[in-house]
Amino acid sequence: MSEWKETTLAELCSDISYGYTESAKQEKVGPKFLRITDIANGRLNWDSVPYCPITKENFKKYQLLPGDIVIARTGATTGANYTIKENDPKEVVYASYLIRYQIDKNLADPFFIGQLLRSQSWSDYVDAIAGGSAQPGANAKQLGSFEILLPSLSEQCSISEVLSSLDDKIDLLHRQNQTLEQLAETLFRHWFVEEANEDWEEGVLGDLVDVKYGKDHKKLSDGNIPVYGSGGFMRAVDKLLFEGESVLIPRKGTLNNVMYVNEAFWTVDTMFYTIMKRKHIAKFIYQFIKQKDLGSMNVGSAVPSMTTAVLNNMPIEIPPDDLLEKFDGVVSEFYGKIKSNQTQIRTLTALRDTLLPKLMSGEVRVSG
Repeated sequence: MSEWKETTLAELCSDISYGYTESAKQEKVGPKFLRITDIANGRLNWDSVPYCPITKENFKKYQLLPGDIVIARTGATTGANYTIKENDPKEVVYASYLIRYQIDKNLADPFFIGQLLRSQSWSDYVDAIAGGSAQPGANAKQLGSFEILLPSLSEQCSISEVLSSLDDKIDLLHRQNQTLEQLAETLFRHWFVEEANEDWEEGVLGDLVDVKYGKDHKKLSDGNIPVYGSGGFMRAVDKLLFEGESVLIPRKGTLNNVMYVNEAFWTVDTMFYTIMKRKHIAKFIYQFIKQKDLGSMNVGSAVPSMTTAVLNNMPIEIPPDDLLEKFDGVVSEFYGKIKSNQTQIRTLTALRDTLLPKLMSGEVRVSG
């Protein structure tokens, strides 16, 4: 450890710049336009990143290159960050509420720094400088003052390779799950939308499911039962709220983040979970609700909100039982694989989160 040196994020940078001010466009009018919302949940889906118009001069000024680190500077996700990878899209610029830190590669490995900015020490630092006001935020100087204990360049690269290899495996499993979800959605659309029959029973969602409120989980001890919130998996506890197939629907926040689960689970009090009233319908119900824009059904004001009344009264055409059973049988293989991948993701994520602070502190060393 004696050879490790103390420095700051800013001291390692060749350039620090605020982002580009423009309106995002869904149509391809220019390069990808990376925003806080695209990096806020810890994973970046490039397919959902919008575009923006920009001049050639400004594109050159704001283009993101491999190794560039962008950090959110305002809002509840202040400090959220992403490091541009070699295989990311080449034509990308960043929005004005992000700050770009370009690491001098002669001083530090940008991917090592990117990993460090996912550590608890970074989160604690950001909370200390940005968490005390009604509207959290931090400027480039404040974020750049983050203190870093830096090993040799060769050891930095070795550490980032270890952690990046775990990230790559996690990303691969996420992409596999996304593909399987798309296959199930395609089949649902073909059978129940394109080939829908006018003779099918007309009803409401409440005819098929019971909608239940989740519960607060703060007093529960750690265990093996997953807890789900609107952002997905949160932690594991020692008690279950329900076991079996269910569709989880956000009650507040990101209303469209609907989830299918088939296991023992707990949901927080800002989530609904559902109990099926018929056999072989859970995956059908999940796909049906996914097709709805729940965000447009918001009944809240400052915080988007959903109610049981809105869900229970949602009109639905109910296919015959034999078709529902056939659909369930076909897509069960997809969701069995998704569940297996999710288990691996949790295991790898836990390993990564355990290793990261040990590697960053020098408690665990890798040869450089």
